[in-house]
Amino acid sequence: MERECIVIGIHGLANKPPADEKTRWWKAAIAEGIARNQGIAAPEFSFDFVYWADLRYDAPLSEDGNHEPYRPYDGTGPLPGGEKAPALTTKDVMAPVYAAIDAVEEATGVTLADDAILEHRFDDLWHYHAEQDFTRQVRSRLVERLRAFRSHRILLVAHSMGAVIAYDVLRTLERDDPSLRVDHLVTAASPLGLAKVKLKFEAEHGPLRVPNNVLAWTNLADGEDVVAIMGALDKDYAANDVGIGIKDQRVVNAFRRPDGEPNPHKSYGYLRTPEFSSLVSPYAIRRHEAVQAAEHS
Repeated sequence: MERECIVIGIHGLANKPPADEKTRWWKAAIAEGIARNQGIAAPEFSFDFVYWADLRYDAPLSEDGNHEPYRPYDGTGPLPGGEKAPALTTKDVMAPVYAAIDAVEEATGVTLADDAILEHRFDDLWHYHAEQDFTRQVRSRLVERLRAFRSHRILLVAHSMGAVIAYDVLRTLERDDPSLRVDHLVTAASPLGLAKVKLKFEAEHGPLRVPNNVLAWTNLADGEDVVAIMGALDKDYAANDVGIGIKDQRVVNAFRRPDGEPNPHKSYGYLRTPEFSSLVSPYAIRRHEAVQAAEHS
């Protein structure tokens, strides 16, 4: 019997709107991308969301305080894919500079540059590395959700700092719960190339590699997204014990705020890219086919 499918999302840095609203917006962005890029009208798929902003912030973002709400893209038809990315992006300019810094930091274990970046720009991630209670609570939410759907085919999509949490959890679960499997891990806007992050992983889990409980891993990065400054991860993370490596894909995150300013890091933009739609649509198609079969049985 075919296993049911589930898409599980986990958000990244900074405060968020209320959990129910954020959940609806992620699902709406995924559905919009499938409809526009894959031509599947009103796609049906099961979705669950790991929300952890409440562990760091006293109250969620209010409607007035949220300057980046979900809004459908204008127009119709497919959205731009990675082949439409500019030949030279911010990341293309910055990545070689950071790569030199990264090499020194990894070799020496002294991560002054990354410490400054994390503490002053990505303070949630800094607290995640520094505060054990916060770390434990965040991880436990993802562990609980993965275990709740262990009988399903799981596509886990982790945005920004969510990718750090997902990697830690999966490497831990491969030891503590080795029968649990994730069919596809998708990281988007990932900071997994930062030397500080890699050194933390190595200290806790050993050599960097794809977790053994992951059957596929795709990493999506926009060339203007400085959080994912290193872009490709396949050279940093070795294949797992059965030879599964990371597939890196450049995408175009076309998200714009209501005032028209672009934000190439925004989750909704990644969730609507043609590259992500092609990965998630089989889960929606299977769900849609299962509903149709049930209706005609």
